[in-house]
Amino acid sequence: MSLKSRRRRVTALAALTALSLLAGACGKGDDGDASVRTANGTTYDLSPEQSGRVHATKVDAIAAQVPQAIRDRGTLIVTGAAGAAPPLRFYATDDRTVVGSEIDFATVIADILGLKLDARVADWAQNFVKVDSGEVDAFISNVTVTEERKEKYDFATYRLDNIALEVPKDATWTFADRKSLAGKKIGVGSGTNQEQVLVSWNDANLAEGLPKIEIQYFQQVTDYYLGLSSGRLDGYLGPNPSAQYHSATAGQTKVVTTVSGAGDALQAEIAALTRKDNGLIKAFQQAIQYAIDNGIYQKVIDRWGLSSEVVKQSRINPAGLPKKKG
Repeated sequence: MSLKSRRRRVTALAALTALSLLAGACGKGDDGDASVRTANGTTYDLSPEQSGRVHATKVDAIAAQVPQAIRDRGTLIVTGAAGAAPPLRFYATDDRTVVGSEIDFATVIADILGLKLDARVADWAQNFVKVDSGEVDAFISNVTVTEERKEKYDFATYRLDNIALEVPKDATWTFADRKSLAGKKIGVGSGTNQEQVLVSWNDANLAEGLPKIEIQYFQQVTDYYLGLSSGRLDGYLGPNPSAQYHSATAGQTKVVTTVSGAGDALQAEIAALTRKDNGLIKAFQQAIQYAIDNGIYQKVIDRWGLSSEVVKQSRINPAGLPKKKG
């Protein structure tokens, strides 16, 4: 087994450990398979088969807007990150198949465009490289619209972007505002909008003479969870859907606050990302809007417990997270 495979297996096993805690507390799905039921009653299918995946039919008028070269190829190549971050994008119980809400959204888009989804996996930063090179058509993996990214990429929105502060279950401190994090060890993913928000909070704290936030970085989501459970981290700032899922299933943490993924600037949004010159973004936006208008989108939302992230309109290149200062 390669080093990469071993690492992926460790990540998957760590995720399943958390899920097994839920299974013992809340029970498996009614058929006893790999599905688990969370405290809020949502059943999450972790199997590679994904028999309940949401699909759509081709819409000729929208599909006709896809560049001819992609139509001739017959596939929509979509990249994204994968790891132990249900319900967004994660490895199924076979440690091979990538599943989750982001795969379902990509599937619906591909279906409406009359294409077969080719879902690929890469590290976060490498996903942008693959879009830049034209190796893939789109990056659909909880990507936030930012002003900096809009200089190189186009976006078609499909979810609100909310982030959550997850802390150990027995933590006694509370979050009132950014000042509450002064002097605390907070984990965050490198290169994410969560990092940008946390860094801006730290800068503001330092400007007011408060102790710095000790920002910690790890390679995998499971490392952050281990840091929380071991006491090495006071908190982890990450995507709200994953934080809510993890706190409900593992039973070791709690969410103390949720904020926009753009901080105080505006309500951030999650979007499908394409290279500016590949001719796909209009078709993407219309496919997403068609799914919203015809109830297909809501089925994906309901399947993965994302009711707090619903949008009523897909927008191309809306205002995004402001550029970093300096």
